[in-house]
Amino acid sequence: MQNYANHGRIDPLYHRILVPVWGLTLIGACVNLVRSWGDHERIYSASLILVLAACGLLGLFYTRVYPLKAQDRAIRAEENLRHFVLTGKLLDPRLSVPQIVALRFACDEEFPALAARAAAEGMAPKDIKTAVKVWRADEYRV
Repeated sequence: MQNYANHGRIDPLYHRILVPVWGLTLIGACVNLVRSWGDHERIYSASLILVLAACGLLGLFYTRVYPLKAQDRAIRAEENLRHFVLTGKLLDPRLSVPQIVALRFACDEEFPALAARAAAEGMAPKDIKTAVKVWRADEYRV
């Protein structure tokens, strides 16, 4: 059962293997470039390897960030609809996307009041999640 303590998602292959290996590859490319600095035959290939390693790490970053942004947009729309169904009003425009994403864990009974409180007090997403009394699991977010 999902709750505040275990709601974070880690993909072991991505977070514990792929990203560290790619980080080590970038470090190795830097070492290779430094060692090749005086060798005019190797400097071009060492520079190219470093650029490719940096671009690969940047690509890994964006393959994680872009889908999360798309999920955040979907969650914002879903929670806005849920708030409208429950109250007849849209969510307070003062709520940021991270706040709305945190509010998705609140059950229907506490959602409108917690949303109003989050907007009025400018609560941090972590504070919103810890304020949830009846946790509504989100098993689809990665």
